[in-house]
Amino acid sequence: MFSITEIIIGITCIISFLSFSNQNLSRNLLFNAYVVQHRKQYYRLISSGLIHADFMHLFINMYVLYSFGSAIEYFYFEVFSSLSSYYYVMLYVGALIISSAPDLAKHKNNPAFNSLGASGAVSAVVFASILFNPLANIYLFALIPIPGILLGIVYLVYTHQMTKKSNDHINHSAHLFGAVFGILFTVVLKPVVFLNFLNQLLP
Repeated sequence: MFSITEIIIGITCIISFLSFSNQNLSRNLLFNAYVVQHRKQYYRLISSGLIHADFMHLFINMYVLYSFGSAIEYFYFEVFSSLSSYYYVMLYVGALIISSAPDLAKHKNNPAFNSLGASGAVSAVVFASILFNPLANIYLFALIPIPGILLGIVYLVYTHQMTKKSNDHINHSAHLFGAVFGILFTVVLKPVVFLNFLNQLLP
């Protein structure tokens, strides 16, 4: 039996690999705000999260998702029991949509703007996990232990800077909005999680 995280990774890897050698597939799936707005191809808000710029982009997103996805599945099961898988899928898919919404509003009349990648959804999973266990160490480069809450703050600052200056097709702003969605979605479903988060941070 595969976990939800493993299923998402499997589907994303298959479609991303296919898109690497099929430009038509990539063009039909990537997020283009103009096409979404004027041709009503809303599926692109989700399908763009199934393709990536290159193998490294795919590897990083899927490695991070694998690392934190299993944790959030565990935390969600502890809190939501039989509804945990349903809410996890809602978290992931909802983050794909919400993380692209600001760019849809900003670039809806710009046919040249494209973006792709699962970064928004992965960020939602990462920050939902930090919400449950903010002081747990996350190992940067698999070597350097950093408390999750600290790494999260650094990550958001870095993402903000990259959003202002990046000219690749990777949607850096999606990291920020995905992270915020991951926190808010979880807190709205179970407000006590935020109280537990504060209790872990306070002496």
